Amino acid sequence: MRYELVKPCARLAPYVKHFAISENESEQSYNVLPDTSLVMGFQYRGALSHVEGDVQRPLAQNGITGILDACRVFKNVSDTRSILVVFNEAGASQFIAEPLQKLYSQSLSLNDLVKDYHLSLVQEQLLESSGDVQRLACIEQFLLTNMTGREADKLVEAAIDLIDNSQGTIRIEAMARQLNTSLSPLEKRFRAIVGTTPKKYATIVRMKRMLQALEINDKQKADYLLDFYDQSHFIHQFKKFTSLTPQQYYKQYRKAD
Repeated sequence: MRYELVKPCARLAPYVKHFAISENESEQSYNVLPDTSLVMGFQYRGALSHVEGDVQRPLAQNGITGILDACRVFKNVSDTRSILVVFNEAGASQFIAEPLQKLYSQSLSLNDLVKDYHLSLVQEQLLESSGDVQRLACIEQFLLTNMTGREADKLVEAAIDLIDNSQGTIRIEAMARQLNTSLSPLEKRFRAIVGTTPKKYATIVRMKRMLQALEINDKQKADYLLDFYDQSHFIHQFKKFTSLTPQQYYKQYRKAD
């Protein structure tokens, strides 16, 4: 298995965190936890599916996955190769004209969102490319061609910063007051640009920080974040986020160490 991260070019850096070159020689299933980034994928060999119980739903060769509300299982056939575009929190809105809440908890084909001939061209180029450098150049050109020119939403960016800096603990109503706006327009703009509500985004940030604290055995930080849940709600949220109870997750992580 190969999973290599590559930084984008300077023009794309404000919108793209990184590219990921993913190569899996063997068939396997794997969990993907909720994150604050939308991910665009280009498969140039093999196939991927979303697995729900006994049902496998094939994914499009070129697709995008919105912000997830729960842990999701994906499966690849043997010798599957893809390049993933992992966007900054507000970055995908620069390439998708539709409001991003339409992608919430969805994995959709790019054919539904961008011009067909752009996709046909990039897929042809990926198949003809002789290596990573050429493939990444094809995808960068595809993204540059499909930039919407949308101006950055400073209010949404400020909200993202406040949530991130608070580790997801800020109260959304208090945040709106701090930003000198009311809750309804803030939520509407946030959903369109980020792909989910500020509250759900904050929950993802808080859970991610808690998992990081558990993994490094930072009990003080984990306990601080735990204070923002009641016990039953926390266990439910944790299992939804990771597919495991806190005890199962901790045991599994320590076993992996």
